Amino acid sequence: MRIVAPSPNEPFTSENGTMQTRSASWARAVTRLAMLEGSGSPEGVEEALPTRLYMNTAGTAGAILYIKRDADIAGDTTQGWVLV
Repeated sequence: MRIVAPSPNEPFTSENGTMQTRSASWARAVTRLAMLEGSGSPEGVEEALPTRLYMNTAGTAGAILYIKRDADIAGDTTQGWVLV
């Protein structure tokens, strides 16, 4: 996915303080790329789209970085994480 930032010449918010449509779309796309973190495995806990990364802060040897491979398993979007 290619993320295009809003033009620096466009205001980020409208006059009433709400985000412009392009700014809001950009913010959602960037937020979806941020790495998730938590203590323990994300499997069955963290909902995410495929390609999202998760770091296990508990530091369990050999189980630190996960990637969301499958969109869902049997409709459950918290399933589908794979240990990298």
